[in-house]
Amino acid sequence: MSVLFFLIHGCKPKNENTINVAANSIKINQQDTINKVNGFDFPVGKPDAKGYYNAQKFTKNNHLGEDWNGAKGGNTDLGDTIYTIANGYVTFAKDLGEGWGNVIRIKHYLNDDTQIESLYAHCDSIYVTKGDYVTKGYRIGTIGNNNGQYLAHLHLELRGQVGLPIGGGYSNNTHGYLNPTEYIKNNRK
Repeated sequence: MSVLFFLIHGCKPKNENTINVAANSIKINQQDTINKVNGFDFPVGKPDAKGYYNAQKFTKNNHLGEDWNGAKGGNTDLGDTIYTIANGYVTFAKDLGEGWGNVIRIKHYLNDDTQIESLYAHCDSIYVTKGDYVTKGYRIGTIGNNNGQYLAHLHLELRGQVGLPIGGGYSNNTHGYLNPTEYIKNNRK
C-alpha cells in the first residue's frame, strides 16, 4: 500500500527495488495497479496553452512534433514551466546534448491498457528523474533554448509507439507519431 501512496504523490518509494521503470516496462508489486491517465492538457500555459502558440506544427516541414513558444516571442518564455500532459511514468530525463539538449520522456497508460509516450525537448531545467510517477499538470521542467542554440521553445512529441529512438525531430515518415494538439484536444477531461 505504501508503494501506491508514493506512486500517486509523485515520490519515490524508500525501497527502490519495489518499482523499476525502464524504457519499455514497469514492474510493480502484484497488489498495486498502474496509474492510468485522467485526460490530457497542454504542456504550457496550464491547462489550455494560454499565452503560447504552436510555432511549428506537426508535419510542417516534416516536423515530428510541435514547437511551443511564448506569445511575446524571442526568449520571453525562457525558464517558463513545462507541465506533463497526462499522468505517467518518467522513463528518461537527461541532457542529450547536440540539437536536443535536456529531454524528458514520459510513458502514459491509457484506460484500454495501451500506452503512448510524450517527449519534451530543449528544456532549460529538469525537475524529474527516471522512475518518477507524475500526474497531469505536474511541473517537470522549464523551457530552454539548448544553451543558446535556438530561441527558447518547447519541442513536444507524442508517440503512439512507445520506445522509438529519439531520432532527429524531422522525417517524412510519421509512423508511430501522433499529432499532439489534435490528440490532446480529443482526449480532454
